[in-house]
Amino acid sequence: MREFLWDLDGTLLATYPAMVAGFQQAVSNLGATVSADETYAMMRQHSVGYAERTVAKRFGWDWHDLRAGYQQYEPALQVAPAAFAGAEAVLRAVQALGGHNYLMTHRNQSAHQYLQRAGLAKYFTDAVTAEQPFARKPDPAALNYLLDKHHVDRHIAVMVGDRNLDIEAGHNAGIAGYLFDVDHLIHVTSHPEVQVANLNELLPFVK
Repeated sequence: MREFLWDLDGTLLATYPAMVAGFQQAVSNLGATVSADETYAMMRQHSVGYAERTVAKRFGWDWHDLRAGYQQYEPALQVAPAAFAGAEAVLRAVQALGGHNYLMTHRNQSAHQYLQRAGLAKYFTDAVTAEQPFARKPDPAALNYLLDKHHVDRHIAVMVGDRNLDIEAGHNAGIAGYLFDVDHLIHVTSHPEVQVANLNELLPFVK
């Protein structure tokens, strides 16, 4: 594999601590509490949207109010998320072989700033962020856009992500999926071609 399409949150960058803290603050402002462990599990196993709807239903809130609070607090807490061990090594290896790295994230343009601060932006050829009106993963529309735009051979392309929906998006686009499950939290249902707990473990597959 030498054409890598990457998820951002929880895959390249350790953004979840600030995401969890922002979510907890939003819940607190609405008059309740939710543990960090439960919040993290919902986000990792499903999505932020799932966490918003689940917690809002529990307390009888409109989930839009919870989302508004989360979107207010999370960016302020998300200052300079660190790259996971091995992230730069794999990105660099892909580029050194003449391959390409692409970003596919539901985060907004702040994704570029975070990659820049982590020293990873220079490894990317192109990106899709929330500003582009594609359906959310596991819909493959955003991946298909990148693959088609850059005339990528799908036989040597892979989607790398930390959740089942990332792998499903890759498969729906006709490419492989590598699951990064750093803390073995995912109940794997997406049949990834490769599953690792450290990104350095992907290096043998870059060739």
